[in-house]
Amino acid sequence: MACGSCGTTENGVPKGCKSNGNCGSGTCGSGSNKLAVFDWLSNMTLPSGQERFNIFEVRFKNGRKHFFKNPDNLPITMGDIVAVEGSPGHDIGTVSLAGELVKVQMKKRKITEDHEDVKKIYRKASQRDIDIWQQARAKEEETQRKGREILGRLGLQMKLSDVEYQGDGNKATFYYTAEARVDFRQLIRDLASAFSIRVEMKQVGARQEAARLGGVGSCGRELCCSTWLTDFRKVTTSAARYQQLSLNPLKLAGQCGKLKCCLNFELDTYLDALKTFPKQDVVLKTEKGDAIFVKMDIFKNHLWYTYKEERFKWFRLTLDQVLEIIDLNKNNEKSASLEEYESDVEIPVKVDFEDAVGQDSLTRFDVPKTSKRRRNNRNKNKKKPVAATTNNAQQKSVARKKPQAKRPNKAQVNGKPQQQNKAQAPQQNKQKPKPRPKPAANAKPNKKPNTNAKANENSSKDQVKKPNKSRRPNNRSRNNNTPKNGNDSEK
Repeated sequence: MACGSCGTTENGVPKGCKSNGNCGSGTCGSGSNKLAVFDWLSNMTLPSGQERFNIFEVRFKNGRKHFFKNPDNLPITMGDIVAVEGSPGHDIGTVSLAGELVKVQMKKRKITEDHEDVKKIYRKASQRDIDIWQQARAKEEETQRKGREILGRLGLQMKLSDVEYQGDGNKATFYYTAEARVDFRQLIRDLASAFSIRVEMKQVGARQEAARLGGVGSCGRELCCSTWLTDFRKVTTSAARYQQLSLNPLKLAGQCGKLKCCLNFELDTYLDALKTFPKQDVVLKTEKGDAIFVKMDIFKNHLWYTYKEERFKWFRLTLDQVLEIIDLNKNNEKSASLEEYESDVEIPVKVDFEDAVGQDSLTRFDVPKTSKRRRNNRNKNKKKPVAATTNNAQQKSVARKKPQAKRPNKAQVNGKPQQQNKAQAPQQNKQKPKPRPKPAANAKPNKKPNTNAKANENSSKDQVKKPNKSRRPNNRSRNNNTPKNGNDSEK
């Protein structure tokens, strides 16, 4: 329960605790003030002739609480720092609860007033007691670090999770976790000689260790075991099966390495809801064949079945339809096929998120962008084989020559009638080899082809060996036309 001043203002800021919504500074049940109780009976007066309950609840480090008597009837209220009886010596703690509510807490823990664990309150803590207590608390981190070094030197299979000093600084309690039984007699001797204190070893479980250390769970809140949970019940995988959860240990395990305690919180609600559902081993008998259970949706009352022989398709049925089929099977009657039942199921339309603000997609960076850069033609020509380059050159030469056949002849250019073309047409058809088209008037004269076959073979070999040096003959011809060093070629 939270404190009485946890109300909020108009702006949503807490009024009394001044912790800006964290509720970790006072009695709001987080941090070291675990399970702090609001005394809602403090303003009520006791009946006449009845004495006030003289046992107080005192809180120590990490939410550890014990009950203490007040034999001297000291004026103690909630929040006072008191010196109580230790074993041996005295300890310093804070009064967390007083009055009639202490009876409720003692009844819950099954502790009577005459129990041996109920010790005495010596006095209210003086300033000297508080100074010694704070000095002892300041040495806990260094003691824990050195204690782990000693553990590593001895090679013991145990983990030192926390150290708590007594209020007078004469005793320290070492909390550890271990999977098996450990012989730590030599460890106690080494710790006592290293720190010159009385040593007490106390084994805790994995859940208690997580409760003492604290943390934030996957839900975004503080751990339940470190804020309000005290009794750690056994959690099994059947709790996850009843809630239709996937048995993934990474998601079902908490920071302690065990199954999350919150799996038991809603288990009773799921068990009540599953009473109306049929058992999963029930086989539905239809005209098309037997159908077996696949999965279910408890919130929508939908179940999925599939045929034994044809398991590639699942059929969605409602809870009422499944119960109807089961009733027919009890009367030795087969129901219609699952396809007919599925056609009658009305699936509600899912309302998607409306992008009214114009937000970008969250997965816009998942798909890599394709590069649209164009490669240079030179790089393409280098990668192509030599034979392909020669074929492409021949195809280009043929492609260049074909449109020349459609060019007008000299007679057409000079303005002569087209009858000459008609007269020439039959003569061209008689000739089997196609004559080369005459160049246009403005066209440049082509070079003479190489008639020598050997020269052609040599030129082809040169092209195969050195495909990139096809332009050299032109350069040489140009160089031959120009005089060298300013002198004529004849000289």
